[in-house]
Amino acid sequence: MPHDVPPAAPSPAPPPAPDPSARTLLPVVVPALVVGAASALVLLGVDALAHRLEDVLWETLPDALGVGRHSTLWIIVMLTATGLAVGIVVRLVYGHAGPDPATTGLIEDPMAPGVVPGLLVVTVLALAGGVSLGPENPITAVNMALAYWLGRKAAPSTPAALWLSLAAAGTIGALFGTPVAAALILTETFTARPGPGSLWDMLFGPLLAAGAGALITVLIAHPTFDLALPAYTGTHWSDLLAALVITPLAAALGLAAVYAFPYVHAFFRRLGHPVLAITAGGLVLGLLGALGGPLTLFKGLNEVKTLAADPEGWSAGSFALMTVVKAAALLTAAACGFRGGRIFPAVFVGVALGLCAHALVPAVQPSLGVVCGVLGVLLAITRQGWLSLFTAAVLVADPNVLALLCVAAPAGWLLVTGRPRMQLREDGAPLR
Repeated sequence: MPHDVPPAAPSPAPPPAPDPSARTLLPVVVPALVVGAASALVLLGVDALAHRLEDVLWETLPDALGVGRHSTLWIIVMLTATGLAVGIVVRLVYGHAGPDPATTGLIEDPMAPGVVPGLLVVTVLALAGGVSLGPENPITAVNMALAYWLGRKAAPSTPAALWLSLAAAGTIGALFGTPVAAALILTETFTARPGPGSLWDMLFGPLLAAGAGALITVLIAHPTFDLALPAYTGTHWSDLLAALVITPLAAALGLAAVYAFPYVHAFFRRLGHPVLAITAGGLVLGLLGALGGPLTLFKGLNEVKTLAADPEGWSAGSFALMTVVKAAALLTAAACGFRGGRIFPAVFVGVALGLCAHALVPAVQPSLGVVCGVLGVLLAITRQGWLSLFTAAVLVADPNVLALLCVAAPAGWLLVTGRPRMQLREDGAPLR
């Protein structure tokens, strides 16, 4: 009988990576500042180009044709034409402007640099054409691809993950005009994938990149998220009840879109061709825009300021209509193939819902309704707790709402945690 073979001795575990020190962190400073500033410039360039094209499409062209700038006819024609143009570009360019956006999140693996031009073109077209998506996902993907490609050429020995984290942080800092949002998002990422050193060691480079990106944006574009709502008059017991009601209701509305997402995506996928699918999506967006009005078009960041400037200017029914239309537009745009992010249109949904709550129950302060509506919708759509809390808080320049938000956030989180995400696997199944 053969002798039993003794088990092989286990191979020794690799030595743990050394903790970072000042000597290892200092070389990161210059790359972080460069990548952060460059990420902001890419974002600002795309935004400026989109605004120029938007002026042509929504002012110069309809004026020349003698058509109302935001008439029902022009809204439908413009969104359908935008879908057709984006679909043609997606079909023809190298890499088809990136993977199916329904399968990607805010931070993903870097794409090939050859995909970047096509992705930039379709992003500008969608932003200018009135599609209900923001620039965050595609611009983050572009900056990560460029930073990874150029960084590996300039310093091949530098870990690839560093270039990706710097680009992601710089872009997010530029998007929000503050590095805090980037720090909060990356804190969740680094907590899930711990490395050597403390959390601040891991955030050292990304925080510098986010600060550089935010500073460039502030110096050039002067962004602000404060909606200038009526002053928050202080916390009362009724405010606590309102927060605990509005936040879960907003989260439930967001979850309704999340659960509908795979079915809407499957419908457009069955059309079998990106040009047909995205054009059909543009037509649906045009019909929704005609129903909800011009405020429900575009990414929504400027439009929410119009709503907030006059909380009494619309009825509860009008606010409710805009809430549902914008949620449906976000769902359609994200499912049919348009490239874009979901944070800013989700903010519009939350603001409209919060102002609807105020219109229905005047005792609900507009500021409170807005921040709780935004918090709940973002929790469901993004599944980023810190980002949702931060975004809701910066809409109102009053720290007194923070206590209510911190109580309301767990109520919304209990509803969304463990549920499907607004992101699909390659086979079309929901991602949890």
